[in-house]
Amino acid sequence: MLNQKRPRSPTIGSIIAEAERKLARLGSARLDAELLLAKLLGVSRAHLYAYPDRPLPVRAAIRYGRVIDERARGVPLAYLTGSHEFWSLEITVNPNTLIPRPETEHLVETALALIHSHGLRTVADLGTGSGAVALALKREVPSLEVFATDISPQALAVAQRNVKVLGLSGIKLLRGDWYRALPERRFDLIVSNPPYVASDDPRLRMGEIRFEPSIALDGGRDGLEAIRKVIAGARERLQAGGWLAIEHGPEQRKPIETLFGVHGFRSVGCVRDYAGHERICLGRFVVAD
Repeated sequence: MLNQKRPRSPTIGSIIAEAERKLARLGSARLDAELLLAKLLGVSRAHLYAYPDRPLPVRAAIRYGRVIDERARGVPLAYLTGSHEFWSLEITVNPNTLIPRPETEHLVETALALIHSHGLRTVADLGTGSGAVALALKREVPSLEVFATDISPQALAVAQRNVKVLGLSGIKLLRGDWYRALPERRFDLIVSNPPYVASDDPRLRMGEIRFEPSIALDGGRDGLEAIRKVIAGARERLQAGGWLAIEHGPEQRKPIETLFGVHGFRSVGCVRDYAGHERICLGRFVVAD
């Protein structure tokens, strides 16, 4: 009986090259292929470069093939690696949470500027998701009292894990719809990155965004449904002279500024993102005489 030779295991270099071909339509095919293999093996990308001829165990090769197929299908890289960098923090994410965007760092920057210039001490982060904004604020100002709410228990579980892994204790995570989860008290600052994409916007069903939770993206018929709730409810939860800062879509500044004015906010301003789009609206709550 002839001895049957087992098929040779692929090497690190060869399997990355094959993955790159499968991901060719992506602009970051090589990088994605390397990041996914490094994550699977628990090594650095430098290790992959150092040992391109090292055979890959069959089970690892099979698992890697499945992950690459998911990436080729459009599943976001962050969901496949399980994390995403935000404000120099490695934030755990999964399909129950929105993947933090670079634009949202402007919300953190805006909040920090208000905290430092006005001596603010208490903040509520509404719709916290993975907890990215709350975590960034707590890291920069450890003495800050931070409350973070979300209606999704799955998202809060991710946020809780991030709090633990990053060692940023002192953030109170509360489940509920916007303000309903907060204790009966007033805050110096409220921040929120609510869903603000209109329900009929085709982008919700295109590209990688279609894999993210619709509850964190779909802002209703005009994209302002959640924003209205956040602005209207803020006056009952802000200290006199307290601030509200909201992330929004690039075409939503005017109606949001109107809502700020209707609900007693003054010193209303706008912050642009890296691309020059109007992205953050902020205002100060003033009690009427």
